[in-house]
Amino acid sequence: MTIAPDDAQQSASHLYRTMRGFVQSMDDTLPGKFEITREGIVHDMMSPGGPHEVTAAHISRRLEKVMPDELLAHNGTPDVEDEPEGIMRHPDVMVIAWTDLDTEASVDPRSVIAAIEVVSRSNPDNDWVGKMRDYPLIGIPVFAVFDPRTGTGAVLTDIHSTPDGPRYATRKDFVYGEDVTIGEWTISTENLPRYRSR
Repeated sequence: MTIAPDDAQQSASHLYRTMRGFVQSMDDTLPGKFEITREGIVHDMMSPGGPHEVTAAHISRRLEKVMPDELLAHNGTPDVEDEPEGIMRHPDVMVIAWTDLDTEASVDPRSVIAAIEVVSRSNPDNDWVGKMRDYPLIGIPVFAVFDPRTGTGAVLTDIHSTPDGPRYATRKDFVYGEDVTIGEWTISTENLPRYRSR
């Protein structure tokens, strides 16, 4: 059977809407967070509180001290969604203008100035692989990763075209204790918590 391009696009759109409905129905039912990637649904079993949430709160607060008042380092809802690409993600922190956050739907990823992720102990590949692939695809210009497992991180910028789709061209690695620049703003990474050994 041959599927015409329009049929394939409608089928992909239907599949995405089905996954989105499932994710919305599960959000308040199961712990962790659900996101949609090109490969399907990702369920990150992050535990509330602890180093993950404390790191996100520190990053948000430190950024807001150096950013202009019209911007926010937001670590709540809503999701960032690009339905044509079939991607719905939920950054741990997103730098966005207050006016662009004022929506009852998901946030347009092209309005996000920077997305920041704190690596989950349960699913580190979601941040280091999946989001590193998805965020340039949906047009987020700056992606910062903080990894409490290792006390390291990276800031990725400069989206460029590759045979596998848009990717970040520039990666600046850092270790906890150094200052890190995210977009136009530099913050300290001193005293960020680490995951304890199990």
